[in-house]
Order: sequence, then structure tokens, then C-alpha cells
Amino acid sequence: MKYLVTISRILVGVLFIISGLIKLNDPMGFSFKLEEYFSPSVLDIPFLIPLALAISLVVVILEVLLGIMLLLGYKRGLTVWSLLLMILFFTFLTFYSAYFNKVTDCGCFGDAVKLTPWESFTKDVVLLIFILILFYGRRHIKTIFGPRLTRIIILAGLLGCCVFAYNVLNHLPAIDFRPYKIGASIPEGMAIPEDAPKPVYDYTWKFNVNGEEKIIVTPGDYPEVDGEFIGVETEEIQKGYEPPIHDFTLELGGEDHTQQLLREEKLLMVVAYDLAKTKTRAFEDIKPVTDQALRAGYTVIGMSASNEQWTAPIVKKYELKFQFYFTDETTLKTIIRSNPGLLVLKKGTILQKVHHKDLDELVLD
Repeated sequence: MKYLVTISRILVGVLFIISGLIKLNDPMGFSFKLEEYFSPSVLDIPFLIPLALAISLVVVILEVLLGIMLLLGYKRGLTVWSLLLMILFFTFLTFYSAYFNKVTDCGCFGDAVKLTPWESFTKDVVLLIFILILFYGRRHIKTIFGPRLTRIIILAGLLGCCVFAYNVLNHLPAIDFRPYKIGASIPEGMAIPEDAPKPVYDYTWKFNVNGEEKIIVTPGDYPEVDGEFIGVETEEIQKGYEPPIHDFTLELGGEDHTQQLLREEKLLMVVAYDLAKTKTRAFEDIKPVTDQALRAGYTVIGMSASNEQWTAPIVKKYELKFQFYFTDETTLKTIIRSNPGLLVLKKGTILQKVHHKDLDELVLD
């Protein structure tokens, strides 16, 4: 038991710290994932949606601190009980998502490691086993350092987490794991290789044969049956290849301008996924930047999921010299964790990304 506890202690502690730090690098992204869970179509607790960011910060910082406390052997009873309650909650969430196919990615490791719902649930079950070993063998968890040094390390960890969270929330994630990171080509991210796996479907055909219902399953071919056709249902049994970028469009007036704009030599995008939630005063600082870009020969566009009732007043109030194109809200949240934020592209390749508080870092040719 002593050796099992030691192995479990190291594995659980390191994994909690890594998982927490990855999410702490992008707490805004984790809050979007929590909003999915809180939505009426999943857990139906919408009153928590406005608190999603605060909850995400508390959860990820607690995750890191519990990992540190476990490795140090600090307050073993409190630490193990907290780990057990947390993993039980996470296991419930991942099982619910997997069984009912509600949330396709739990966000356990942010955008760094994508797991299917059942992979997430399996991971949590394995973790639960290790934590149960710690729970029943907690008497073997010994402190590494003295009480004073242990508290200093934990407080330093808490302070470090808070400073790091403040920095990424007021700027951008320190490491970008998304398909829209600097240097990424959007057209290449949207491309599907010729040899990419295709989705596989089962077709369930229903016929009325001599007054009885007959069911035949085929991979797609219409079965030769001497009877009256009733209906057919399809089920995807194997997913095909999905490109990293699969929902990027730029629409204006009902027309798709995506390919045209991604061919631009110098393109500046102003992204504001929801103008009802955006910090509109930021456009006071954005206007001179976009005006300068226009003088320098850039094509400047806005991108938002808000309709013209929101975009038109913003354009008029701040005398903006560009139009807003419609893009899916989830896509815009993925592109940049700033509302608003700016990107510079060259023929579809992202050269720069800046938070609206870091406009002075933007370099225009």
C-alpha cells in the first residue's frame, strides 16, 4: 500500500498541476466550456452562466493547489477529500456528456489535448481509482518539508496562479494551442486531404412486406426488397476527417466573401464576437489604428456574430471606416480571447494577434 500510495500521489499530483496550468493559460476558454455545461440543453442551470469565468478561475487554481498540496503532503485529510469530491464531480460530468452526447469535448486539458467524451470519462475513472488508493492509504502520505516552508511554497503557488491568470485575462494566453495561432494558415487549416478518411454510415431501411415490417441495414445501397418502402434512418458509425478549421466564414449581405478576403495581401481583422458583451470604449482606441491601417493599404474588416442592429450604431458612434462581416460566435471566440481583438493576416496566414489593451504592440507595414 505504501508504494501504491507513493505512485498514486505522484501521478495524481503531477496530472492535476499540468491540467490546471493548461486551463489557467486560457481561463476564458474554460469558461466558455462551462457555459456549455450550464446551458439549458445540458445541465439546465443558466443562472450560473454569468459566473462561468469566476468559477473557471476558482476551479483551475484549486486544481493546481491541490496537486501541489498532495505532492508536499500538506493537510493530507483535507487534500485527499477535496481531490475525491472534485474527481467524483468531474466523473459525473464526463459520463453525462458521453452518455447523452451533450458536450463533445470536456475541456479537461483545454485546447492542448482533445479528448472524446468517452476518453474523458475513462481518464476520470482511472484518476478516481488512484485517488481512492490515496483515500484509503492516506496515513502513508508524509510531508516532505517542514510546516513553514510548505506553507511558503503553497502561498507562492497561489500568488503565481493569480498573477498568471490576471496577465492572460488582460492580454492573451501565453501559449496558443488553437488552430488560429500566429503563423497558422486559415486556408490550409480548412483544407481536406484527398486521402482523408470519409465518414461511414449505416442505413436502416424499413419495408412493409406482406403486412409485416422488415428492417434491412446496408452501408448505403438501396436494398432489393419486394415490399412497400416505409422509411430510412442513418447512423454515423465512424467519423470522417474533420479539418482543424471547419466553420470559418465571412458573410456580408448574405454573400460569402471568405475566399476573396483570405487572398488579401494585407488584411486587418477587428474581432468582436458579441457586441452586447464587448467593451465598446475600446473602439475609441481601435479607430486610429484602423485608420492608420487603411492609409497603409490594408483591407480592414470587422467580424462579429451580432446583427446590423448592433454593428451599425458602433460604426456610426465611433466613425469606423470599415464594415462588420458575420461569422459564427463560437468561431470568433476560438480565434481570439479578446472582445474586441485584432489580427493581421497575409493571404490567410495569421501574422499578429493582439488584445485590445495591447494595440501599441501591433506593427503595420
